[in-house]
Amino acid sequence: MRKRLTIVYTGDGKGKSTAAFGLLFRAKGHGFRCGVLQFIKSKPEHWGEYKMARSLSIPWENYGCGFTWQQKDSGPTISEVNKGWKRAQEWIESGEFDLIILDELTYPLKEKWINTDSVISYLQSLPEEAPHIVITGRNAPEALISCADTASRIENIHHHFAEKNTAAQKGIEF
Repeated sequence: MRKRLTIVYTGDGKGKSTAAFGLLFRAKGHGFRCGVLQFIKSKPEHWGEYKMARSLSIPWENYGCGFTWQQKDSGPTISEVNKGWKRAQEWIESGEFDLIILDELTYPLKEKWINTDSVISYLQSLPEEAPHIVITGRNAPEALISCADTASRIENIHHHFAEKNTAAQKGIEF
């Protein structure tokens, strides 16, 4: 018996998006209609997960302007993430998806660019036939974690970038 789920992957460790994309490919393998909306990040064309999703005809859209800490003006990013949240609601309500990943949505929530209470109310109001929703990103608001059906906190024990000053690796980080 199907129950619509909200799943949150958060924490300071590596693997939040990786877990979500693993779930995406599992669901796709079962014939689910899947899609990815990615917040904050821009231009994923060189990322392995994007290439794989596209090869499987999984819709993928980005709503961001890149790394926020490198921007002098957050206005364009705020505009993009709000467009992305509107797009997420369109996808959710379309009846065209069984699973939707909202990758890095926690950042716009943390920055208060999208209202957390509104997002939670929206998610809680969804009917059982709505798609499963997977949300990723660091610093998920505790209210979002509490409302999720499943929430996992990914802990950083150590990471090669910090420990050995190793650059992001193709096939591992992107």
